[in-house]
Amino acid sequence: MHVVVVDDDERVVELVSRYLEEQGHTAVRCFDGRMALTNARDEAADVVVLDRMLPGLDGVEVCRTLRREGNDVPVLMLTARGAVSERVTGLESGADDYLVKPFALEELHARLRAIRRRRLDPEATLVVGDVTLDPLAHRVQISGEEVTLTRREFAMLQTLMTNAGKVVSRSKLFHEVWSDEVDISSNSLDVHILRLRHHLRGSRLAITTLRGSGYRLDLRQP
Repeated sequence: MHVVVVDDDERVVELVSRYLEEQGHTAVRCFDGRMALTNARDEAADVVVLDRMLPGLDGVEVCRTLRREGNDVPVLMLTARGAVSERVTGLESGADDYLVKPFALEELHARLRAIRRRRLDPEATLVVGDVTLDPLAHRVQISGEEVTLTRREFAMLQTLMTNAGKVVSRSKLFHEVWSDEVDISSNSLDVHILRLRHHLRGSRLAITTLRGSGYRLDLRQP
């Protein structure tokens, strides 16, 4: 993996970077939010180790900016705070996982590999906000409550969650949801989007329509 390591403590950056390089990975060292954004936007970046507390642009805002831009590079957020609210804020900003300081380098490495594995495995359970989708069990939970979706609603939600924060075109949704049928009216897609919005109305997720482009799954602002 090519890892972007971000912390305002140069000793932490160097310690983590050297350890990852010893494990066979490459690392780029960053010490503030601006450097983090520049390097996370690089297509070579596989994962970002991002400290929450940074001078100027903090880790939460860095993560939010990346997700607003449609960048889904995996993010492991580091925090010196153990409060539940701090962890929730980090995850809701778009982080894939968190690790509380002080931490063992072995655990950080294991979490990075797990994040990468989930991203590469299309059958891995998807979690976005308070919605969980298990492709293998064909189960969806919204705010902790299991909901029943039709096959096409499930396929549509899976596509949107897989591409959370990114624009999904109508043609891609047609292909993913109705790939086995040739005669489909555009109204069918609109109806299914409406149904999904109904299911998600009490959740932290919202389906945004971008006219002429498609749809995007977003986290509602608190």
